[in-house]
Amino acid sequence: MANTRRICLLLLRFLAFASTLSAVIVMATSHERISFLTISFETRYTNSHAFKYFVISNSVVTVYGFLVLLLPEKSLLWRLVVAMDLVFTMLLISSISAALAIAEVGKNGNNYAAWVPICGSVPKFCNQVTGALIAGFIAVITYMILLLHSLHTVLDPLLLNKS
Repeated sequence: MANTRRICLLLLRFLAFASTLSAVIVMATSHERISFLTISFETRYTNSHAFKYFVISNSVVTVYGFLVLLLPEKSLLWRLVVAMDLVFTMLLISSISAALAIAEVGKNGNNYAAWVPICGSVPKFCNQVTGALIAGFIAVITYMILLLHSLHTVLDPLLLNKS
């Protein structure tokens, strides 16, 4: 039972690591160049501070996820993992919220601010951003599950008096 639980936890942690890594790779490689008459412009994730924040925060969480995968089972650092899971879950939530807001403006524009949608002009870029956001959502959900598991593991012995 404990071995099966450990394997499931490692698989969840690997899924979290893989989803944050794929979100970083897909967003960091998203770019497209379009030309209109003599004017040419290129869209990149670096054009938006929210997308940069998304890439940086997912990169930090990717490194954390990799280090936790290497952590020995009996290490005392697992107590710190509970707090760090909470911090990094909140970091992922904030970064995906910011990136999603900018992606929505890029897709639909804003009539009141006279911002036109750009996804009709740069569909490859928008599709890559969408893929990165999907991977980011998978990471957020996975880290929420891991956080709930960590909290249960820490709080269960405190709540259940065995006397």
